[in-house]
Amino acid sequence: MIRILLADDHALVRRGVRLILDSEPDLTVVAEAGDGAEAVEIARTTPIDLAVLDVAMPRMTGLQAALELSRRREPPRILMLSMYDHEQYFFAALKAGASGYVLKSVADRDLVDACRAAGRGESFLYPGVMSTLVRDYLDRVRRGERLPGQVLTPREDEVVKLIAEGHSSKEIAGALTISVKTVERHRANILQKLGMRDRTELTRYAIRAGLIEP
Repeated sequence: MIRILLADDHALVRRGVRLILDSEPDLTVVAEAGDGAEAVEIARTTPIDLAVLDVAMPRMTGLQAALELSRRREPPRILMLSMYDHEQYFFAALKAGASGYVLKSVADRDLVDACRAAGRGESFLYPGVMSTLVRDYLDRVRRGERLPGQVLTPREDEVVKLIAEGHSSKEIAGALTISVKTVERHRANILQKLGMRDRTELTRYAIRAGLIEP
């Protein structure tokens, strides 16, 4: 029996996904969370084999939660559940420690297989992922776009998320237990790395990177 922690900020989505999983004899949802931070907290006290995390959630995203969970001494397997059929989210999920990526639009078809693959220690790629990645890559090359270079650190991702959510430097400093000066230094480094100028551009980036919902 694969014990599953399910995290999504929409109760109706959780209910639907739980119905799919609990109807299988070898899968059971033992806990639910409404955001990434709650998922990480639950995983500290509840024995689980697999975490199924929505990519974009408030407080802490699924990607950030996956990173936290994967750092544990005995980490659970991790699947990302997403509405975004985009290579940026897919690669970010793999980087965060996920072993699979399932689209919400076809969760009823793919999620059970993905959970079982994770239980066997295997990866799961949704059927259209390779053609999607290749098509997106070729489109960007044809448009002459610069392909992704330096990636932000996990701490910088946290700062971007909070900036995009409209928090002030003082609020960010309090949330991350760092000084305002350190927040400002992170902000300057982030803008330089991404070649951006202001909060508006950072917010667009945060949406594309799955740090916040549109």
